[in-house]
Amino acid sequence: MRVDVITIFPEMFAGVVSTSIWRIAQEKGLLQVVLTDLREYTTDKHHKVDDRPFGGGPGMVLKVEPVVRAARAVQAQQPGQPGRVLLMCPQGRVFDQALARELAGEERLILIAPRYEGYDERIVEILGAERVSIGDYVLTGGELPAMVVIDAVARLQPGVLGDEESVVWESFGEENGGLLEYPQYTRPAEFEGRSVPEVLVSGDHGKVERWRREQARERTARMRPDLIENQEPGDGANRSAPPER
Repeated sequence: MRVDVITIFPEMFAGVVSTSIWRIAQEKGLLQVVLTDLREYTTDKHHKVDDRPFGGGPGMVLKVEPVVRAARAVQAQQPGQPGRVLLMCPQGRVFDQALARELAGEERLILIAPRYEGYDERIVEILGAERVSIGDYVLTGGELPAMVVIDAVARLQPGVLGDEESVVWESFGEENGGLLEYPQYTRPAEFEGRSVPEVLVSGDHGKVERWRREQARERTARMRPDLIENQEPGDGANRSAPPER
Protein backbone atom coordinates (compact mmCIF):
# COMPACT_ATOMS: atom_id res chain seq x y z
CA MET A 1 0.00 0.00 0.00
CA ARG A 2 1.15 3.51 -0.79
CA VAL A 3 -0.08 6.36 1.39
CA ASP A 4 0.53 9.95 0.30
CA VAL A 5 0.11 12.78 2.81
CA ILE A 6 -0.32 16.38 1.67
CA THR A 7 0.54 18.76 4.50
CA ILE A 8 2.32 22.01 5.31
CA PHE A 9 4.11 20.25 8.16
CA PRO A 10 5.74 17.09 6.74
CA GLU A 11 8.31 17.25 9.55
CA MET A 12 5.57 16.24 12.01
CA PHE A 13 5.64 12.75 10.48
CA ALA A 14 9.40 12.21 10.74
CA GLY A 15 9.31 10.34 14.03
CA VAL A 16 6.37 8.02 13.37
CA VAL A 17 7.43 7.18 9.81
CA SER A 18 10.73 5.78 11.07
CA THR A 19 9.45 4.09 14.23
CA SER A 20 7.77 0.86 15.31
CA ILE A 21 5.10 -0.65 13.04
CA TRP A 22 5.45 2.01 10.35
CA ARG A 23 9.17 1.32 10.04
CA ILE A 24 8.68 -2.45 10.05
CA ALA A 25 5.93 -2.28 7.43
CA GLN A 26 8.09 -0.16 5.15
CA GLU A 27 11.12 -2.39 5.60
CA LYS A 28 8.99 -5.38 4.60
CA GLY A 29 7.82 -3.51 1.51
CA LEU A 30 4.21 -3.62 2.69
CA LEU A 31 3.78 0.12 3.19
CA GLN A 32 5.12 3.24 1.51
CA VAL A 33 4.47 6.62 3.12
CA VAL A 34 5.18 9.60 0.86
CA LEU A 35 5.05 13.12 2.30
CA THR A 36 4.27 16.13 0.11
CA ASP A 37 4.83 19.70 1.29
CA LEU A 38 1.81 21.73 0.21
CA ARG A 39 3.85 24.96 0.12
CA GLU A 40 5.81 23.62 -2.84
CA TYR A 41 2.65 23.95 -4.93
CA THR A 42 2.02 27.64 -4.28
CA THR A 43 2.83 30.27 -6.89
CA ASP A 44 3.57 33.39 -4.81
CA LYS A 45 6.92 34.25 -3.27
CA HIS A 46 5.56 33.87 0.27
CA HIS A 47 4.23 30.34 -0.40
CA LYS A 48 0.82 31.34 0.89
CA VAL A 49 -1.64 28.48 1.29
CA ASP A 50 -4.49 30.32 3.05
CA ASP A 51 -6.62 33.43 2.66
CA ARG A 52 -9.57 35.28 4.22
CA PRO A 53 -13.00 33.67 3.73
CA PHE A 54 -15.43 35.20 1.27
CA GLY A 55 -18.37 36.71 3.14
CA GLY A 56 -16.23 37.55 6.14
CA GLY A 57 -15.78 35.67 9.36
CA PRO A 58 -12.96 34.59 11.67
CA GLY A 59 -9.78 32.79 10.75
CA MET A 60 -8.20 31.79 7.48
CA VAL A 61 -9.26 29.26 4.85
CA LEU A 62 -7.05 26.75 3.05
CA LYS A 63 -6.84 27.76 -0.61
CA VAL A 64 -8.08 25.48 -3.36
CA GLU A 65 -5.32 26.04 -5.95
CA PRO A 66 -2.26 24.62 -4.13
CA VAL A 67 -4.19 21.65 -2.77
CA VAL A 68 -5.53 20.64 -6.19
CA ARG A 69 -2.11 21.14 -7.77
CA ALA A 70 -0.45 19.03 -5.10
CA ALA A 71 -3.03 16.25 -5.31
CA ARG A 72 -2.82 16.06 -9.09
CA ALA A 73 0.97 16.05 -9.01
CA VAL A 74 0.91 13.23 -6.46
CA GLN A 75 -1.59 11.24 -8.52
CA ALA A 76 0.56 11.69 -11.62
CA GLN A 77 3.42 9.87 -9.90
CA GLN A 78 1.43 6.65 -10.34
CA PRO A 79 -0.94 7.29 -13.27
CA GLY A 80 -2.60 3.90 -13.00
CA GLN A 81 -3.42 4.37 -9.33
CA PRO A 82 -5.08 7.75 -8.71
CA GLY A 83 -5.80 6.67 -5.13
CA ARG A 84 -8.69 7.20 -2.78
CA VAL A 85 -8.55 10.80 -1.59
CA LEU A 86 -9.38 11.48 2.06
CA LEU A 87 -9.70 14.91 3.65
CA MET A 88 -9.16 14.96 7.41
CA CYS A 89 -12.13 16.93 8.77
CA PRO A 90 -14.24 16.86 11.98
CA GLN A 91 -17.37 17.01 9.78
CA GLY A 92 -16.56 13.74 8.05
CA ARG A 93 -17.44 10.08 8.44
CA VAL A 94 -16.22 8.93 11.82
CA PHE A 95 -13.19 6.70 11.48
CA ASP A 96 -13.73 3.31 13.10
CA GLN A 97 -12.42 -0.23 12.73
CA ALA A 98 -14.88 -1.00 9.97
CA LEU A 99 -13.60 1.93 7.91
CA ALA A 100 -10.01 0.97 8.74
CA ARG A 101 -10.63 -2.51 7.30
CA GLU A 102 -12.28 -0.97 4.25
CA LEU A 103 -9.35 1.36 3.60
CA ALA A 104 -6.85 -1.44 4.22
CA GLY A 105 -8.10 -3.05 1.03
CA GLU A 106 -7.07 -0.05 -1.08
CA GLU A 107 -3.81 -0.06 -3.01
CA ARG A 108 -3.32 3.66 -2.49
CA LEU A 109 -4.59 6.42 -0.22
CA ILE A 110 -4.04 10.17 -0.52
CA LEU A 111 -4.61 12.02 2.75
CA ILE A 112 -5.04 15.78 2.83
CA ALA A 113 -4.27 17.41 6.19
CA PRO A 114 -5.91 20.86 6.31
CA ARG A 115 -5.06 23.70 8.69
CA TYR A 116 -6.59 26.99 9.76
CA GLU A 117 -10.31 27.78 10.16
CA GLY A 118 -11.34 25.55 7.30
CA TYR A 119 -10.77 24.72 3.65
CA ASP A 120 -12.20 25.87 0.34
CA GLU A 121 -15.17 23.58 -0.40
CA ARG A 122 -14.04 23.24 -4.01
CA ILE A 123 -11.22 20.97 -2.81
CA VAL A 124 -13.83 18.31 -2.07
CA GLU A 125 -15.81 18.98 -5.23
CA ILE A 126 -12.85 18.90 -7.64
CA LEU A 127 -10.90 16.02 -6.12
CA GLY A 128 -13.88 13.95 -5.04
CA ALA A 129 -12.34 13.82 -1.58
CA GLU A 130 -14.04 11.94 1.23
CA ARG A 131 -14.20 13.70 4.58
CA VAL A 132 -12.93 11.55 7.46
CA SER A 133 -13.07 12.43 11.17
CA ILE A 134 -11.36 10.67 14.07
CA GLY A 135 -13.90 11.99 16.58
CA ASP A 136 -16.26 14.74 17.60
CA TYR A 137 -13.66 17.32 18.54
CA VAL A 138 -11.56 19.89 16.72
CA LEU A 139 -7.76 19.83 16.39
CA THR A 140 -5.42 22.48 15.05
CA GLY A 141 -4.79 20.50 11.89
CA GLY A 142 -5.24 17.25 10.03
CA GLU A 143 -1.78 15.82 10.65
CA LEU A 144 -2.62 13.87 13.82
CA PRO A 145 -5.83 12.43 12.31
CA ALA A 146 -3.82 11.39 9.24
CA MET A 147 -1.34 9.57 11.49
CA VAL A 148 -4.20 7.77 13.25
CA VAL A 149 -5.66 6.62 9.93
CA ILE A 150 -2.31 5.42 8.60
CA ASP A 151 -1.47 3.55 11.79
CA ALA A 152 -4.84 1.78 11.98
CA VAL A 153 -4.76 0.86 8.29
CA ALA A 154 -1.09 -0.17 8.16
CA ARG A 155 -1.40 -2.71 10.96
CA LEU A 156 -4.17 -4.46 9.01
CA GLN A 157 -1.95 -5.11 6.02
CA PRO A 158 -1.19 -8.86 5.86
CA GLY A 159 2.27 -9.58 7.20
CA VAL A 160 2.80 -6.29 9.03
CA LEU A 161 2.22 -7.57 12.55
CA GLY A 162 3.46 -11.08 11.85
CA ASP A 163 0.51 -12.59 13.74
CA GLU A 164 -2.70 -12.39 11.76
CA GLU A 165 -4.80 -13.57 14.72
CA SER A 166 -3.90 -10.46 16.69
CA VAL A 167 -5.94 -8.19 14.39
CA VAL A 168 -8.91 -10.57 14.41
CA TRP A 169 -9.24 -11.25 18.13
CA GLU A 170 -8.97 -7.66 19.30
CA SER A 171 -11.51 -5.02 20.22
CA PHE A 172 -13.96 -4.42 17.34
CA GLY A 173 -12.52 -7.46 15.49
CA GLU A 174 -14.77 -9.39 13.12
CA GLU A 175 -14.32 -12.72 14.88
CA ASN A 176 -14.90 -10.99 18.20
CA GLY A 177 -18.35 -10.00 17.01
CA GLY A 178 -17.41 -6.33 17.17
CA LEU A 179 -17.16 -6.49 20.96
CA LEU A 180 -14.39 -5.15 23.16
CA GLU A 181 -11.61 -7.60 23.85
CA TYR A 182 -11.68 -9.71 27.00
CA PRO A 183 -9.23 -8.92 29.87
CA GLN A 184 -5.67 -10.18 29.42
CA TYR A 185 -3.14 -11.33 32.03
CA THR A 186 0.44 -12.55 32.04
CA ARG A 187 3.17 -13.43 34.57
CA PRO A 188 3.40 -13.13 37.51
CA ALA A 189 0.25 -15.02 38.50
CA GLU A 190 0.02 -12.95 41.70
CA PHE A 191 1.01 -9.33 42.31
CA GLU A 192 0.27 -7.16 45.34
CA GLY A 193 -2.44 -9.51 46.47
CA ARG A 194 -4.17 -9.66 43.09
CA SER A 195 -4.26 -13.00 41.32
CA VAL A 196 -4.92 -14.01 37.75
CA PRO A 197 -8.44 -15.49 37.36
CA GLU A 198 -8.20 -19.18 38.20
CA VAL A 199 -9.90 -20.28 34.99
CA LEU A 200 -6.98 -18.95 32.91
CA VAL A 201 -4.50 -21.26 34.64
CA SER A 202 -6.86 -24.23 34.81
CA GLY A 203 -5.72 -25.77 31.55
CA ASP A 204 -9.36 -26.27 30.53
CA HIS A 205 -9.57 -24.62 27.11
CA GLY A 206 -13.34 -24.94 26.99
CA LYS A 207 -13.75 -23.03 30.24
CA VAL A 208 -11.24 -20.43 29.10
CA GLU A 209 -13.17 -19.92 25.86
CA ARG A 210 -16.49 -19.49 27.67
CA TRP A 211 -14.92 -17.14 30.22
CA ARG A 212 -13.46 -14.96 27.48
CA ARG A 213 -16.77 -14.73 25.63
CA GLU A 214 -18.58 -13.80 28.83
CA GLN A 215 -15.95 -11.24 29.80
CA ALA A 216 -15.93 -9.65 26.35
CA ARG A 217 -19.68 -9.22 26.41
CA GLU A 218 -19.76 -8.01 30.03
CA ARG A 219 -17.01 -5.47 29.41
CA THR A 220 -18.69 -4.23 26.25
CA ALA A 221 -22.06 -3.88 27.99
CA ARG A 222 -20.43 -1.89 30.78
CA MET A 223 -18.03 0.29 28.81
CA ARG A 224 -19.57 0.51 25.32
CA PRO A 225 -23.25 -0.51 25.47
CA ASP A 226 -23.77 1.07 22.06
CA LEU A 227 -21.80 -1.80 20.50
CA ILE A 228 -24.22 -4.31 22.00
CA GLU A 229 -27.24 -2.34 20.79
CA ASN A 230 -25.88 -2.24 17.25
CA GLN A 231 -25.35 -6.00 17.05
CA GLU A 232 -27.50 -8.39 15.11
CA PRO A 233 -29.08 -11.12 17.28
CA GLY A 234 -26.49 -13.77 18.08
CA ASP A 235 -23.48 -11.69 17.08
CA GLY A 236 -20.50 -12.26 19.32
CA ALA A 237 -22.21 -14.66 21.70
CA ASN A 238 -21.61 -17.77 19.62
CA ARG A 239 -18.19 -16.97 18.32
CA SER A 240 -15.26 -19.05 19.37
CA ALA A 241 -12.42 -17.55 21.34
CA PRO A 242 -8.95 -17.52 19.76
CA PRO A 243 -6.90 -20.72 20.00
CA GLU A 244 -4.50 -21.05 22.88
CA ARG A 245 -0.87 -20.25 22.14
